[in-house]
Amino acid sequence: MKKRTPISAIMTTDVITLNHSDNLEIAESLFKKNKIRHIPVVSGDEIIGMLSYTDLLRISFADAIDEEEQDVDTVVYNMFTIEQVMAKNLISVNPNSTIKEVAEVLSKKEFHALPVIDNNKLVGIVTTTDLINYLIEQF
Repeated sequence: MKKRTPISAIMTTDVITLNHSDNLEIAESLFKKNKIRHIPVVSGDEIIGMLSYTDLLRISFADAIDEEEQDVDTVVYNMFTIEQVMAKNLISVNPNSTIKEVAEVLSKKEFHALPVIDNNKLVGIVTTTDLINYLIEQF
């Protein structure tokens, strides 16, 4: 295993984002359509939060009913905004942070994804799944 491998080697660069003015139905649709669990929330070019699929599950029945059955979720989703549900106190890393450094942050915090920021611009996202896949490749 290379000790100084930068996180840019394993991060996702084609990042799906939500605008802070989007609604939670759009968020759920993006989670399910793209089979992802974390979406950075932006306001213009600035990242202001991170929404996880778990955040949605806490307030809804998103996994408990058919994908065709949207009435229950719609009522619940209309009660909250993305900004009310998302995590706001973000820790970010830069593309040159090492995989080891990022793994240490993720192991000590309750996050499962970190935005990757370069010159105040969102350039990627790294998740615990990215780290596990990297580890698997090493064997």
